[in-house]
Amino acid sequence: MQTPLYDWIWFFVFIIIMLALDIWVFNKKNHEVKIKEAIGWSVVWIGLAMVFNVIIYFQFGATRAMEFFTGYIIEKSLSVDNLFVFIMIFSYFHVKKMYQHKILFWWIIGALIMRAVMIFTWIKLMENFHFIVYIFGGFLIVSGIKILFESKEEIDLEKKTVMIFLKKFLPISKANDDGNFFTRIDKKFFVTPLFVTLIMIELSDLIFAMDSVPAILAISNDMFIIYTSNIFAILWLRSLYFALNSFMSAFHYLKFGLSAILMFVWLKMILGWINIVISTPVSLWIIVILLFLSVIASITFPEQKEI
Repeated sequence: MQTPLYDWIWFFVFIIIMLALDIWVFNKKNHEVKIKEAIGWSVVWIGLAMVFNVIIYFQFGATRAMEFFTGYIIEKSLSVDNLFVFIMIFSYFHVKKMYQHKILFWWIIGALIMRAVMIFTWIKLMENFHFIVYIFGGFLIVSGIKILFESKEEIDLEKKTVMIFLKKFLPISKANDDGNFFTRIDKKFFVTPLFVTLIMIELSDLIFAMDSVPAILAISNDMFIIYTSNIFAILWLRSLYFALNSFMSAFHYLKFGLSAILMFVWLKMILGWINIVISTPVSLWIIVILLFLSVIASITFPEQKEI
């Protein structure tokens, strides 16, 4: 189903207005986002996503509304691990909490562009090369296994190819220059560690999108539904980062739920290829139950700390 151009326009106008209010009104000054503020913004973004879902229901019907909600849940659940990477990157670059909101704001701007390009490309691939579904399925299987067996050890960014490349081609200053991304020292242009942090955040998001985008493509092939559910989910993700920064490790069984979701989505994609369809409501219930069970298991059986 082709989405009218005006729907795309009002969606982007709405997102731009909300982001403008965010950075130039509510967060005009750099400050540390406290838990209360983060929870408040989380409620706002979830509420806006649900209002948007209702609009989709009345404008496009129940099927597309259900696809939006399911895609939203998938992106939210599969993006949780990204928060651990954000924490690690901020810690590595010693980014003060008062500057983290600014970096994550510009991450959202980059994600708006990168997700659009990625989703459009992958949909066109699926339309023209049907065998690509098996490649997407491969992504999901590998991702599911990786989530199960990934190590909790801290990643040494210094040895990463991206960092080696950046240090070779970019003049990087040692100081953050009062929260700026660029600075001048002795009339020479430098990027600050904050800008390098932003690059690493954007790249980590791109890598995680390689998991979540194929998963949502198994639910819907409508670019408007996929893109809008994706964007609303990552807008909430930024607020969640600040809300859960201090106690994210509590849900240690979540990785099993996320892995199971990817395996299920892979199965749904393959079955769809042979005309065995798992309906969107059933998919949604399975995803919610898997997430619920992993969270309950984490609370019921707390992780034993090594002495």
